[in-house]
Amino acid sequence: MATPASRRRLTENVTAYGFLCAALVVFAFFAWWPAIRNVVLSFQEVNFVRGSSWVGLENFEFIFDDPLFATAWRNSAIFSLYALVLGFGVPFVTAVLINEFRHARAYFRVLVYLPVMLPPVVVALMWRWFYQPEGGLINEVLGTVGLPASDWINSPSTSLISLVIVSTWANMGSATLIYLAALQTIPGELYESAELDGAGIFKRLWHVTIPQTRFVILMLLLMQVIATMQVFTEPFVMTGGGPQDSTVTVMLLVYRYAFQYNNFGAASAMSLLLLLVLAVFSAAYLRVTRSRQI
Repeated sequence: MATPASRRRLTENVTAYGFLCAALVVFAFFAWWPAIRNVVLSFQEVNFVRGSSWVGLENFEFIFDDPLFATAWRNSAIFSLYALVLGFGVPFVTAVLINEFRHARAYFRVLVYLPVMLPPVVVALMWRWFYQPEGGLINEVLGTVGLPASDWINSPSTSLISLVIVSTWANMGSATLIYLAALQTIPGELYESAELDGAGIFKRLWHVTIPQTRFVILMLLLMQVIATMQVFTEPFVMTGGGPQDSTVTVMLLVYRYAFQYNNFGAASAMSLLLLLVLAVFSAAYLRVTRSRQI
């Protein structure tokens, strides 16, 4: 006969697996099935009235022949590179500075996280006003200190970096808190030993802080590249892909295929290519970083 302890353990296991199965069903319905469906649609001519038909690789041939195909990939890659300089380095430096405070650390944590709580569209609209050539906040501030105004998002030479600044400001809070949590796990004895050896703040940062947070840095670097290659909100709301297609990204082109040209097959094919590129990059990145850690 089953003992009360075994029955209780069985009940706990059944409950736990029940919650797990429910989570798996939700995840499969909202994540796995759309991904599988996207693969199927990329080889079809999608028509929601007459039904879809198989067209093989015609959708891929269509997007390869599109003049904006190379432009979108180039802009997305440049955006990711810019974001690695700003969106990857700024949160780490901010976390290090906050970690040095002995008082009001909680206040600064809340302050740096506030932009993350704003809806992305609200952030994009707010910064679009900031960037206005005439009457915009940034140009007004530049004028008060005697600096020349800029066209910002209205110039092909500055539009992409302007979007990177917006994305960095809006999303740095999460990365900063993750870095800050990693910094607070570093034993204080390591810093004390470094100080006794005469190490300054930069040497402590290079020989203690970065090695101790290397795993977090590497994982956030991968997440940063994956997220920035899928940038959509900023170019869609602020520039619409202009000026002169200087901010057309892969995801913005996917949106145009699907909802402007009603070509869901081409949109699915473009999404599948992005998935494959990010999967290959992630696998190669994890393999390289893992081999260096061994």
